[in-house]
Amino acid sequence: MKDFIKRYKFLEPELQKEIASVGVPKTFQANESLIREGQFISSFPLVLSGLIRVSRTSDNGNELLLYYLKENEVCAMSLTCCMAQQVSDLNAVAEVETEVLLIPVDMLDSWITKYPLWKQYVMQTFQFRFRELIDTLDAVAFMKLDERLVKYFHDLHKKSGATTYSGTHQMLALKLNSSREVISRLLKKLEKEGKVELSRNFIDFSGLL
Repeated sequence: MKDFIKRYKFLEPELQKEIASVGVPKTFQANESLIREGQFISSFPLVLSGLIRVSRTSDNGNELLLYYLKENEVCAMSLTCCMAQQVSDLNAVAEVETEVLLIPVDMLDSWITKYPLWKQYVMQTFQFRFRELIDTLDAVAFMKLDERLVKYFHDLHKKSGATTYSGTHQMLALKLNSSREVISRLLKKLEKEGKVELSRNFIDFSGLL
C-alpha cells in the first residue's frame, strides 16, 4: 500500500485509509484482460504502475483504441458502467505488467458524496477521457492510416515513455482497424525512411519521436 499512498496522496487522508482498507492489490501481466465487453463490473481499477489499453472490438475482431491508462488514473468508462450498474461495453487489457488496486463498485457513490477531492478527481477523469475520445474520433474520421499509425506510436510514447513496440503486425492492424498487409507495407515505408527499425514481433519507433 505504500505505492498507493505515494501516488494518490492528493486525495483526502481519510479516503486514502478507506481505499487502503477495501482495495485489493493485483498485478496483471502484459496482454492480460482486466475488463471484457459484456462483463458485469464488480470492481474498478486504480492504476499504481504500468499501462492499460482501453478499447472496443468489432464483430470481426478489429479493435478501436479509445485511450490508455497509466499510474494515478482510473477508467472513466468503467466508472460510468458502475454508476449505471450496467455491463461493460469496453475491453481493458494490460499493455505491460501493470499493478492496480481493485475497488468495490459500491464505494463509488458514497465517496463522491463524502470526499470533495474524490469527486473532483472523478470529474476531471471524465473530462480528460472525453477529450481523448474526441481525438480518437478525429483521427478515425480525418486522418489517413499512415498518420494514424504514427499517432499510435506517439500516443504510446506519451503515455508510457516507450520507444519500442512488441507484438505482431496483425495485432497492430487490429488496433488500427486495418489489415496486416497494409500495416506491414506502411511499416516498411517508414523503415526505408529511417523512422523505424523492424525485427520479428518488435518495432523500434524512436526515429519517429
